[in-house]
Amino acid sequence: MTAATWTTPADLRRRLQKRWRRGDFLTGAVAFPLRLPLKGPTAAAVTGRFEAVRAWVRDWQAQEGRLELEWRSVRAAIGSQRLPAAVVFADRARLLRFLGRQAAQDARRFEVLEAETLERFPELADWLQRHPLTVLKKAAHWDKVLAVLDWFKDHPRSGLYLRQLDIPGVDTKFIESRRKLFADLLDRVLPPEAIDATQRGAAGFEARYGLRPKPVLIRFRLLDPGLYLHGLTDLSVPLAEFARLEPQAERLFVTENEVNFLAFPPVARGLVIFGRGFNVSVLGEIGWLQQRDIHYWGDIDTHGFAILSRLRAHLPRVHSLLMDRATLLVHRHAWVEEPSPTAADLSRLTPEERALYGDLRRDRLGERVRLEQERVGYGWVRRYLEAL
Repeated sequence: MTAATWTTPADLRRRLQKRWRRGDFLTGAVAFPLRLPLKGPTAAAVTGRFEAVRAWVRDWQAQEGRLELEWRSVRAAIGSQRLPAAVVFADRARLLRFLGRQAAQDARRFEVLEAETLERFPELADWLQRHPLTVLKKAAHWDKVLAVLDWFKDHPRSGLYLRQLDIPGVDTKFIESRRKLFADLLDRVLPPEAIDATQRGAAGFEARYGLRPKPVLIRFRLLDPGLYLHGLTDLSVPLAEFARLEPQAERLFVTENEVNFLAFPPVARGLVIFGRGFNVSVLGEIGWLQQRDIHYWGDIDTHGFAILSRLRAHLPRVHSLLMDRATLLVHRHAWVEEPSPTAADLSRLTPEERALYGDLRRDRLGERVRLEQERVGYGWVRRYLEAL
């Protein structure tokens, strides 16, 4: 063991500060008295490096007024020597003094916030013990956190939009930017009947805790003047309203790219839906779409076919549009690389689609081949639609 491996007071401080940054000493997780063994010189080192050993011992002797040291005797060729063996902290207060004023202040601040929280929400006791640093990081706004929890506890499953919550001193952006924290806390504060456990993540926050989620908007263009609604051609309406609208379109298209959506050619009795911005599976909630033939236009890559397969799980009368081998090969000059292909088995593809998907996921046509829908030539699109 070399002198570089002997524990110094600076080493001990760094070791304890690392544990402090993990939150170990803010709660009762560490038992006191706390004994921390020190790595020190061997008997051979005492004999062979006596001056280095003596300097190391002096460094520790200088700490005796601040630290409680345990000593050990080492028999060496030059005689028995007394060396530091361990540091003992009788209680947390002594450890905090060693770590410095800021640690003591943070510990006191956490104790105050913990007491305030437990007085109102005793069910958070375990969470506080496991997340003390989170509390400290949010200390300046912890009163707002508790106010939000109070509101949800007093108004379970309110059915309001998040923007409608009237909590003194708290704006809704405060909640929106801290959804993960509030989800963690509300799961412990609210009774089971106030939580929809099927909703998860940031996207499911509103539905999980009984708020009204923002409506999914369906944007669509009417491609035939005979279908225009009071002269309007490009509309965005909530999903429920689109479900009630049931326009008299006979040829329905879904595209994932906005430019393709905007430039989609005129089609007799036609309507095109912009699929980007929502999970296309929501279209399965629209009853009248179940009775219509729909053409889906996505990228020719593995994920494009995955979306097509998923859409067919909800709307079985979906056909692919411009996602065929001929379109891919004629646009070889426009191929790009797919960032992260999927290799999932897709059960809802036609034989032709399955064959092309297999070639793409096994790189038979090239490495990670992808033809983005917006790279398909407009003339090719028009001719393809005319042939339908």
